Amino acid sequence: MPEFLQTGAVRTAYECQGSGPVVVLMHGAEASRQMFLALAERLAPHMTVLAYDQRDCGDTQGPSQACTLADLADDAADLIRGLGHARVHVFGSSFGGRVAQALAVRHTALVDKLVLASTWPLPHSLMTLNPAGAERIDALRQGLPGTAEELASLFFPETFLQLRPELRRVFAHVQPATERSSRRQQTVNTTLAVDWALLRMPTLLLAGALDQVVPPQLTLGLAGHLTHAQKVELAGVGHATALQVPDLLAEHLIRFFTAPPPAH
Repeated sequence: MPEFLQTGAVRTAYECQGSGPVVVLMHGAEASRQMFLALAERLAPHMTVLAYDQRDCGDTQGPSQACTLADLADDAADLIRGLGHARVHVFGSSFGGRVAQALAVRHTALVDKLVLASTWPLPHSLMTLNPAGAERIDALRQGLPGTAEELASLFFPETFLQLRPELRRVFAHVQPATERSSRRQQTVNTTLAVDWALLRMPTLLLAGALDQVVPPQLTLGLAGHLTHAQKVELAGVGHATALQVPDLLAEHLIRFFTAPPPAH
């Protein structure tokens, strides 16, 4: 069961486990902290794992109007500070990687090390960078639940779906359009201007080689903007790394977060 922290008009649901350095996990567009159950279990023996629900997701409650990436970054900062942490590691996956970038830009002093997975540069929409892919995903979403299996094939490689056939229908259970889901979609479509010079913290860029949602070159291309960036392309992996390869992902995160910082 989650705990809750009230900051202003937002009541954020979160779960915390483990001990040691803190890593904050930021989920994707239509997900919640639940996507990190397996990953958190693997990270907890090595660090304190803080997973939470963003506005209009999971158990978090907030205002009844759409927010922006800047608002989500400020929510995360309020949660981190509200729980008494001065500096944390951050892992953001897909849209969560954009929230992580926004946090690093707006609250730079809070972020020790940053991991951006299966995501794309903050100033641009996915529709701008990958129009064909974004349009296909939108069309399949409109056709749910009948298009659930085709949509799943974009998020997971076929070899993985053969091992986990229940995930072929995972998108069949997406809730019908509501005011909340509409607000969330508006939020996901927002962008934020970036001063890349602020992102000087050690950063790991992780991309699935078979990602059809966010092509790996979009994620790995972020290295051109960053001072201290490492790049890892995961062979045979699609978009949802935390669900597909939690063991491998945990290995990369533990290695990166526990490594000494680069010499200046």
